[in-house]
Amino acid sequence: MFSFKLSPLRYATIMTGRMVVTLSVSAWMAIFSLTFVLVALSVRLSRCRRAVLNPFCDNPSLFKLSCENLLVNNIYGLGYTVLGLGSSLCSVTLTYLKIAVVCLSSKSKSVNRKALQTCASHIAAYVTLLVSGFIIVILHRFPHFSDHRKLASILLHVVPPSMNAVIYGLQIKAVREKIMIIFKKNKLTVSLVK
Repeated sequence: MFSFKLSPLRYATIMTGRMVVTLSVSAWMAIFSLTFVLVALSVRLSRCRRAVLNPFCDNPSLFKLSCENLLVNNIYGLGYTVLGLGSSLCSVTLTYLKIAVVCLSSKSKSVNRKALQTCASHIAAYVTLLVSGFIIVILHRFPHFSDHRKLASILLHVVPPSMNAVIYGLQIKAVREKIMIIFKKNKLTVSLVK
């Protein structure tokens, strides 16, 4: 099923419509099952507080409304996070290592350049999202950083999409050239002012 990861440069021939449907249904079923358990663990808790202290209502914020023992919820929540982020990180790492090996063994400069350019932008976007997500998970463990967590949860919804626009926008030659012109004009203006 995951043979496209082992041959990343043959993606178009391996990823048929049927494969896309199979992978999509599998991913949705797995995440739905894991999330169902997460929600079921939250619903069973009695609540002794009413205010969610985050700008967004996430599962750890719901835990914190309870006065009961949260050990099971915290263990499952961390396991869920480690499994989700860990499998994603391993999958992406495996894929890009395979692409790097294929590029290093290939003689075609244009294929290598195109593959590495695409990989660099994907990795930059992925790392931005991953770091943003890790910050939220880590800050939930430290109640005295609640204001930082609020800011980080807002930034999680702002920074990755903004960075995606910049990262993928720079892939377009016309956009890249226009940005270079703007920087050259600014550099010239700054040197004239001095």
